[in-house]
Amino acid sequence: MSTTSDEATLRRDLAAAYRLAALFGWDDTLYTHFSVRLPRADGAAPQDDRFLINPFGLLFEEVRASDLLVVDMRGRVVSGGSDYNVAGFTIHSAVHMARDDAHCVLHTHTLAGMAVAACEGGLLQLNQISAEFYQRVGVHAYEGVAFDLGERERIQQSLGANIALLLRHHGLLSVGSTVADAFCIMFYLNRACEIQMAASQMAATAGPVTEIPAHLSQHACEQLQSVEHERQVLWQAWLRRLDRIDPSYRD
Repeated sequence: MSTTSDEATLRRDLAAAYRLAALFGWDDTLYTHFSVRLPRADGAAPQDDRFLINPFGLLFEEVRASDLLVVDMRGRVVSGGSDYNVAGFTIHSAVHMARDDAHCVLHTHTLAGMAVAACEGGLLQLNQISAEFYQRVGVHAYEGVAFDLGERERIQQSLGANIALLLRHHGLLSVGSTVADAFCIMFYLNRACEIQMAASQMAATAGPVTEIPAHLSQHACEQLQSVEHERQVLWQAWLRRLDRIDPSYRD
């Protein structure tokens, strides 16, 4: 999928992301949210951007392409006629407004992600998977449920130019130029958090965890960035898996 995909393709890919998240156990009943920016009309200003997001009330495993709402940067539902998660609008609109390259934004409340987001040290360099995120993850201080639109500016500052964000005492966020990019980033960020949680649990019997030296983390990070073009290949494999299980996400 390119960043200029048509709305139908964007709807299909975002619905697929919801279904895959449910398959991987990332969903949190009716909560958390994914979004993707729609193509900008010729001559339109960034403040006129619109994005797709899930309607409140559907489980991730139920989301179909046609269910997704179109919301503008003022919080108005342009099409779809249903409610959305207000905190989700604050978070997603903040990122879309600040980052032209952040076409897709994913936010999760996974056990591992929330556990690491509660740790003072944040994401540690414990594994090759963690190295992909070396100096590429921002940290955002907890302010309560994100109902206050004033928090958008602080979210933007916390994210900066990073590919992901640890929301303290809350969860994880990833951004990408495509749904495939953002989803793959979240997949491996969550995996890095799972590794950290498992290593911490083993520390009592196996000894203290050790981190990768900074120079090796930097080296591995650069190596892994050189193969990030493979995310689209992985995404297509995941779509094939979904199509075998239940292709109704395309509806």
